[in-house]
Amino acid sequence: MKNLEEKTIREETIFQGRVVSLAVADVRLPNGETAKRELVRHPGAVAIIPLTHDGKIVMVEQYRKPLEKTVVEIPAGKMEQGEQREKTALRELEEETGYKASGLDLLTSFYTAPGFADEILHIFVAKGLRQQKNSLALDEDEFINVIEVTLEEAKQLIEEESICDAKTMYAIQYLELQHLKEENN
Repeated sequence: MKNLEEKTIREETIFQGRVVSLAVADVRLPNGETAKRELVRHPGAVAIIPLTHDGKIVMVEQYRKPLEKTVVEIPAGKMEQGEQREKTALRELEEETGYKASGLDLLTSFYTAPGFADEILHIFVAKGLRQQKNSLALDEDEFINVIEVTLEEAKQLIEEESICDAKTMYAIQYLELQHLKEENN
């Protein structure tokens, strides 16, 4: 079968939240039949791999209600309407960690769960970090501990399942590959 596209016949938003909306769509399948699709709509997000001058990774520790546990992650956040992804990354880095970066490099972008959501996540590497005094600007319902870990400590946090999300595990894998490349040169 060459054409795999599903044509939307009708779509209804059934929930509009602060972070996501939920829609139900009726679609025409490639074989002419119809089906329903539940769709999570998200404006997109960024994640930042902040590296200190001594090679440590600045991370955030926070409670995640869907998991019912405290986890360690790289800083991340939702893009605001019309906001450029670089601006979002710099804003989220400073708000969540108190660090400013002199530079950002886009590492990659990927869809987090394309089977039901349109969220795209842009991962940046932040360099030239400068810690700002008293510059955390957390949302009123956001509680975060900022920590700095080595690559080895981050790998241990994965083993302990304190790091358990895809974006952070991807970041650690990336840094490990960079480390191996440097060793082999």
